[in-house]
Amino acid sequence: MTTGDAPVLRMSEVDLVRDGNLLLDAVSLTVRAGEHWALLGANGAGKSTMLSLLGAQVHPTRGRVEVLGRRLGRVDLRWLRTQLGHVDPRHRPGAPLSLLEVVLTGVTNTVEPVPRWRPSDAQLARARRLVDDLGLRHRVDARWPTLSQGERGRALIARALVAEPKLLLLDEPATGLDLAAREQLLESLDALRHTDPWLSTVLVTHHLEELPASTTHAALIRAGRLVAAGPVAEVLRTEPVSACFDHPVRIDRVDGRWTARAGRSVAPARC
Repeated sequence: MTTGDAPVLRMSEVDLVRDGNLLLDAVSLTVRAGEHWALLGANGAGKSTMLSLLGAQVHPTRGRVEVLGRRLGRVDLRWLRTQLGHVDPRHRPGAPLSLLEVVLTGVTNTVEPVPRWRPSDAQLARARRLVDDLGLRHRVDARWPTLSQGERGRALIARALVAEPKLLLLDEPATGLDLAAREQLLESLDALRHTDPWLSTVLVTHHLEELPASTTHAALIRAGRLVAAGPVAEVLRTEPVSACFDHPVRIDRVDGRWTARAGRSVAPARC
């Protein structure tokens, strides 16, 4: 169930060609306010390429992409990127910043603090509140190199949210996390989606176990084409997922979370 009908993202018949290679082929997708999408596919299927379009990092070769109502190619990308939250677990500040300093770089959308820039009282208060909400108060002054992978993951979510975006993009946020850290991250995402019902999210992964229970919609991508997209109950089923990954798997959902296991008796449908 969504909390609004306003389109936050809209891709219409989008192709993306790089060095003569067709990376995305006639992709169409609409994400509305309050929807939480999972984008799944095998390695090399085009997930990160698609996320780069949604994050206003690249332009489509053909077709139309609208982000927050602004069409790529007709909007200042630098401004648009400040309206988006992007969680990339590969984020690496060059200096040994504190956790709070890293979160505050989300206000300026930079890797390092901007010289002579100081956050307003309201920005600092929001940063500290997000740190608290994500269970990191006790590490607020800890230096980035001393943080665990799980703590870094949650800190990057706070960084992405500090500028109050309407859209949050998560690029395999559970990468490198152990079981406990992954569960803490997913619990944080579930709580966030509850407290901010108008926020829209797109989470890229190739592991169904890494999806929060609050996920509302899913899209399956294979060889640059969307092979299924819609509410999770329709998409995250045995047959579509087996077809997408070209391997028989059995999909189960228990207590809101998904698992995938080899299912030799499942014959994948043709995409």
